[in-house]
Amino acid sequence: MLNKKYDFIVVGAGIVGTATAYKLQLKHPNKSVAILEKEAKVGLHQTGRNSGVMHSGIYYTPDSYKAKNCKNGREQLVEFAKKYSIKYDICGKVIVATKQEDLSILEEIYAKGLENKTEGIQFLSTDEIKEKEPFIEAIKAIWVPTAGIIDYVAVSNKFVELVESINPESKLLTNCKVVNVSSKENVTELETSLGNFTAEKVIFCTGLQSDRTAEKDNLKLDMHIVGFRGDYFELTDEASHKINNLVYPVPDPKYPFLGVHFTRMIHGGVECGPNAVFTFKREGYKRTSFSFRDTFEALTFGGTWKLFFKNWRKGIDEYKRAFSKRLFVNALKHMMPSITPNDVQPSRAGVRAQAIDYDGNMVDDFKIMKQNGNIHVLNAPSPAATACMAIADEIVDVAIN
Repeated sequence: MLNKKYDFIVVGAGIVGTATAYKLQLKHPNKSVAILEKEAKVGLHQTGRNSGVMHSGIYYTPDSYKAKNCKNGREQLVEFAKKYSIKYDICGKVIVATKQEDLSILEEIYAKGLENKTEGIQFLSTDEIKEKEPFIEAIKAIWVPTAGIIDYVAVSNKFVELVESINPESKLLTNCKVVNVSSKENVTELETSLGNFTAEKVIFCTGLQSDRTAEKDNLKLDMHIVGFRGDYFELTDEASHKINNLVYPVPDPKYPFLGVHFTRMIHGGVECGPNAVFTFKREGYKRTSFSFRDTFEALTFGGTWKLFFKNWRKGIDEYKRAFSKRLFVNALKHMMPSITPNDVQPSRAGVRAQAIDYDGNMVDDFKIMKQNGNIHVLNAPSPAATACMAIADEIVDVAIN
């Protein structure tokens, strides 16, 4: 069993955790950083199961944490990918309005994009949409040239590699699950499956488990993590020519999800999705996945039921689509009327960690709190992957001060 003291410990080797470890190590090359990951590999949950999109920042409320960090984070991420030869593609995105009632929302998105200084955005007419995406039918769209795609697991692994190369005392420790947290006298001790570790500062970037690790550190929370599974289909090889880049619908402004969309993937192929359904297991990637603990905790939290009651029609629609390929394809038909069930096949799934408050509201912005000198990243939804290096800069500033 290991027993070791580090200057900093980062719990969680997803994209935000590894970016934070990297930025800590850059700023303090002589200090040791341990990254503790409960899984056998880096990025097995949200980091490795998202769409791989680098977002532009066009959607987000001006001056919000998301808006401030998305643009900065994307620029840093592109430079990082260039420097270390990580595969990426600034392919651009089309946000399409398919009906008249979408137009006012499209105008609002465009206005946010201008306020957020999203570079190069422009409206597209029906004919201009056809030039970029011949199989898409829409009445108006926004072209977002700075959006792109990347391999976030490759980025995370490069962060770890650089941390360990800057300081040989720094390590990634996998299969290392934090069991208990004890903070006292400016030192935090972590009891883990690999023994006890101590550090002056611990940064928790635990995604789907973020509320649980915060509670281990005696942090009183005003929110609870609820998992939403997103199922993907992918275009068959024969149909993959129907999408050139990224095509998104106008999102429903009542929800933080961006709707079922088409995403060209960095390693080939085109994904369609995801939907968003309540999951009975936080790290469950099948429609039948179930955890008694996860289900019990979610359904005994009052905010979950308030969320359900507010959005029951939407929830039923999403569940129907989760179990029906026909309904899933029908959702895609709004943008691509020519698509058929034979054009798509089942693909992977991911689970999004969504913070819900006691009133049943989805916490839309990033949420980071400090406790006993430790940092807890409690809510880091999309575009956290895009913004990971900017978020890490802020975490490092908070951790050191």
